[in-house]
Amino acid sequence: MEAAQGDLAAAFDLARLTPEFYADPYPTYHALRAHEPVKRLDNGGYFLTRYDDLVAAYKNTALFSSDKKREFAPKYGDSLLFEHHTTSLVFNDPPAHTRVRRLITGALSPRAIAGMEPDLVALVQRLLDRIAAKGRFDLIEDYASAIPIEVIGNLLGVPNDERGPLRDWSLAILGALEPVISAEAFARGNQSIRDFIAYLEILVERRRATPGNPDRDVLTKLIQGEPGGEQLTAKELLHNCIFLLNAGHETTTNLIGNGLVALAANPEQKQRLIDNPALIRTAVEEILRYESSNQLGNRITTADVEIGGVAMPKYTSVTLCIGAANRDPAQFPDPDRFDIARAPNRHLAFGTGAHQCAGMALARLEGAIAITRFLARFPNYQLDGAPVRGGRVRFRGYLSVPCVVK
Repeated sequence: MEAAQGDLAAAFDLARLTPEFYADPYPTYHALRAHEPVKRLDNGGYFLTRYDDLVAAYKNTALFSSDKKREFAPKYGDSLLFEHHTTSLVFNDPPAHTRVRRLITGALSPRAIAGMEPDLVALVQRLLDRIAAKGRFDLIEDYASAIPIEVIGNLLGVPNDERGPLRDWSLAILGALEPVISAEAFARGNQSIRDFIAYLEILVERRRATPGNPDRDVLTKLIQGEPGGEQLTAKELLHNCIFLLNAGHETTTNLIGNGLVALAANPEQKQRLIDNPALIRTAVEEILRYESSNQLGNRITTADVEIGGVAMPKYTSVTLCIGAANRDPAQFPDPDRFDIARAPNRHLAFGTGAHQCAGMALARLEGAIAITRFLARFPNYQLDGAPVRGGRVRFRGYLSVPCVVK
């Protein structure tokens, strides 16, 4: 067993992943943690799988930079993908990160999020009514992906009849973040940014002419900035609107889809949650830990540094494996067990430190409402065929989950 794990760790290559890995990466993550927790990759970078090592990198923003210009230049060249992924909030360091984050978190205040709940409940109810009428449905297309698209559409004030392209744009842009991408994926990502920016320019012009309520309309808040304070440039505004859709859409879709599939596979935990809906808070945290929507993060060292006992020179690329850290037995007892009441549960699905997800409270609210109301309406739902994974390593979710309700 030890020898097999050692072989699995030795053979790991982030640039050439197998179908078995995409289906279930956790055996490989366990092997890496046990045998090569700071795994040197062929490109000279390192792949981290231990919880404590990830926390150390997350919290030291001075030595582990989120700025992606050096990393993305050879991958994207002079393209819109490069412009977008080096302008959006998540791939910047302070002070640029701080000023943009302040505006976004101001627009996603606890009061603003609480005000979204009635509309979110009504949306979920409409989707459940449609599912009941159909009987057979796709959990992702008909439910999990529809919820965050509508929520982000509402946040940005995108008219209902103009939301059709949003999901495909998001999937194409985020798909280009995979460790290795095809020429087709590169072209699709660039075209999606081009189309999205063209649309946003029109939307921003409309909103400047007719501002919304900045307490509820994130786009108006971002346009206006802070009175006498921070203002976004035109480029920052457009790219961070794209970032809001991408960050708020794909990961929340995965949270809902991964959660309901995991509950179906663990019927005793599903029944436990049905019998005690108050467990939804810890259940959402366990879903985020057990099947992290975002599995990988990236940093680059800004000076010579040591982490996990390994010395790394300046400008070393470091991949933070969130999916592995969230199943580290040193942090989570019996980590492969799905336990909706797990506590404590200090998972890293939202990162930690300065870059902790700005929209995590909204994601938690969406997940809690979507899952509890689905279970209350359809306690006996069943999968109706094999779920289809998204075929990506960075974002772990499903493209399709055929289901049936009675």
